[in-house]
Amino acid sequence: QSGSSFHVFDQGQFAKEVLPKYFKHSNMASFVRQLNMYGFRKVVHIEQGGLVKPEKDDTEFQHPYFIRGQEHLLENIKRKVTSVSNIKNEDIKVRQDNVTKLLTDIQVMKGKQESMDSKLIAMK
Repeated sequence: QSGSSFHVFDQGQFAKEVLPKYFKHSNMASFVRQLNMYGFRKVVHIEQGGLVKPEKDDTEFQHPYFIRGQEHLLENIKRKVTSVSNIKNEDIKVRQDNVTKLLTDIQVMKGKQESMDSKLIAMK
């Protein structure tokens, strides 16, 4: 291999024997989620088309800073953080506008509901 990725050839065995040695769980999906949080991506080969499940149980992961013999790059592999400072002011404005519109719609619906209620009472 080129040393730019790593393979998990038997997910079942990996989850059962390897994961519990390093994590508090033996759940492959949780491990993959952790990899994704650190910027690792599953390698999908063209012939698989991303849709066809490969015959053999071989999952490959890669990260731009995970390269054999380049240990100094490992410090660049960091967990992705989403903080409040990442939210743009425009996004907040859009959300406020959406909330205002929703509240207005609810008021209109309440009015229609009250009108229908009084009509129903009158009909009874």
